[in-house]
Parts: sequence; C-alpha cells; structure tokens
Amino acid sequence: MSSYIERFSLTGKTALVTGASKGIGLETCAVLADAGADIAAVARDEAGLEEAAGKIEAAGRKAFAIDADLETPDGPVRAAEAALAHFGKIDILVNNAGITYVESLLDATIEHWDAIMAVNLRAPFLLARTLAPQMIAQKAGKVINVSSQTSVVALDDHAAYAASKNGLNALTKVMTSEWAKHNIQCNAVLPTVILTPMGDKVWGDPAKGDPMKAKIPAGRFGYPVEVADLILFLASSASDMINGDTIMLDGGFTAV
Repeated sequence: MSSYIERFSLTGKTALVTGASKGIGLETCAVLADAGADIAAVARDEAGLEEAAGKIEAAGRKAFAIDADLETPDGPVRAAEAALAHFGKIDILVNNAGITYVESLLDATIEHWDAIMAVNLRAPFLLARTLAPQMIAQKAGKVINVSSQTSVVALDDHAAYAASKNGLNALTKVMTSEWAKHNIQCNAVLPTVILTPMGDKVWGDPAKGDPMKAKIPAGRFGYPVEVADLILFLASSASDMINGDTIMLDGGFTAV
C-alpha cells in the first residue's frame, strides 16, 4: 500500500478551478498546487487571477490564467477548451464559481434568476461535459462541485441560489451514474457560511450573522481553507471510493 503522502499527493495532475480569483477558489488553487497539481485558474478578475497564479507558482507548480465569463453559454466551453489545449489534459475539475442576489421570492427578478442559474448550474454542466471525454479516454478523473448548505436547508432570500445548488447536487449524482464506470469520481461539497468576500457581504453584519452562527453547533462560520482541504481529499486517490456524494461542511448545522 502507498503511503498517506502518496495517496493525498496530486503530483503529475492538472486541475481546472473556477472562481479562482478570490475566496474558496483562490484558497483551492493554493492548496491543490501545494499538493503538486498544475492549475488552470478561471475567473473574470484580472488582479485576482494574477494573485492565484502567484500562489500556484510559489508552490513550484505551473499556472495558466483564463479570463472567462461563465454566465455566457460559450464562456465555460472556451475555458475548458483553453485549459485542455494548454496542459493537454485536465484530471480534476473544481466547479467553484458562484453568484447570488439576496432578495425575497416576491422581489426576485427574472434577470437575477437566470444569471444565478447560468453561473451556478449551467456552467458546471458545460465545463464537465467538455472535459469528460478526455477523462473517459484516460479512464480517470475527478469532478468536485461546490454546492451549499442551503441546497438542503431553506434560507430566506436565497431562492434562486438554493434552487441552483440543489440542481447541482442532482447533476453530481447523474454525473456519477453515467461516468463512474469510467473511473471518474464526482462529488459535491456543501459548506455553511464561509468567510469569503461574498460571505462577508451577506453575513458580515452581526445583526444578521450572529443569529446564523447561533444555529451552528460549532459556533462559528467556516474558513476557505477548510473547504479547500476537503476539495483536496476529493481530488486525491484517497477518496476513490467516494462517488456521487453530497458532503456537508457545516459545523453541525444539519445535524440538529
């Protein structure tokens, strides 16, 4: 049996990470690179992409920054094709990019609904569909979809976001049903509130954040590195028997 270091190593692997310019995506780039992966970092923020590339290269790995708008139908496809052309293969896909608009069901607009569905649900589908043939050909691959706690527990003012993430959970299971026979593992990570720029924007006000924290047995929100570490596990060979799962990372919120 290989050592635990070998089982968690990503040496020789290439990963594509969306939403790579900040928060969970930025931390994931750093963690996966530290484990040995070369990374195609996808985002729209040029300065954030430069920061991601710097973290990857500081770990001694190769970085390829891709400026892509995942809200458009062709943005995800072009990003995946560019990554494949640059590295020749993508072993790990991390669908992390996500957006939301905080508004009630009665106030939600069609434009916001469509934008959330495009980035949070359609883009992961298009990225995975574009990369899957190469993973099937090499008989190995990992797809990690960053979903949300609110995909399974109702959260006021997040209807479209919750619907998109619940759809992502279902998409993960269908990916598993169709691709597991090709040695491709597809899983979803469901974090509670994470202290990212988006998390701070929505939950930074103590008047709103403190009641939410009170529902979490751990008594706190999560940190991006905690999500990135779980992504590393799912990206490594240590998790090869885990497939089609939706893994809570919620400090016990859904346990009580």
